[in-house]
Amino acid sequence: MEIPLRIALGIEYDGTDFLGWQRLSHGPTVQAAVEKALSFVADHEITVTCAGRTDSGVHARCQVVHFDSEASRNERSWLLGANSRLPSTVGVQWVVPVAEDFHARYGALGRRYRYSILNRLARPALDSRYLAWERRPLDAEAMQRASQALVGENDFSAFRTAACEARTPFRNVRSIRINRVAERIDIDIEANAFLHHMVRNIVGSLLPIGRGEKPESWIGELLAGRDRGKAGPTASAAGLCFISPIYPATSGLPAEVCRE
Repeated sequence: MEIPLRIALGIEYDGTDFLGWQRLSHGPTVQAAVEKALSFVADHEITVTCAGRTDSGVHARCQVVHFDSEASRNERSWLLGANSRLPSTVGVQWVVPVAEDFHARYGALGRRYRYSILNRLARPALDSRYLAWERRPLDAEAMQRASQALVGENDFSAFRTAACEARTPFRNVRSIRINRVAERIDIDIEANAFLHHMVRNIVGSLLPIGRGEKPESWIGELLAGRDRGKAGPTASAAGLCFISPIYPATSGLPAEVCRE
């Protein structure tokens, strides 16, 4: 009997037409599409484990998953075979055999998200699937200054959904960078892990500051108050993209997901 080989994949996807990552019985999900494609290539049922589940409508630049298989396939066969069976909005970008103790979720040192906003009077057409839209002028520098109150290990109860199943509201936000280029504002957030809707709820509370409706101190006050009901609304899913998890360099994965 052959020993199962553990394989890691880097996957990108447009989440617009999916009900999120996690497999569901009542609609299309990214996990179901990936498992169906890999099962065809392997000629046996495949179950994948991801680095971080994404919600309905959320995209991923490099989601990392792992799975075990006894099938004799090389990296090229896994990649081309899976992509031939996946919808056009999901694509395997790389395939790497990994150690048997590698775990896509528990082995990750952190995760990175980007929330992108088109800030102009006219709504987007070409990029409407990938950008949130705010017609009122935003002060990105004020949003950047306010956001620094969230950096560090804190109780993020004010920014988690009531449906969040995490055992603790504490997360360690390592950095938040808000950058404006012309009409586009990108909000990059890195943390050890995220609560359900945490990034979208943070953005929803930064927008009133950007519009001048709330002072820059408001974010710190919300964090200290730990009351979701007092924070801003959940921002649209369209602007959110899971950039990648982060692993130790010793994992043997591509440099885009590794850190010394």
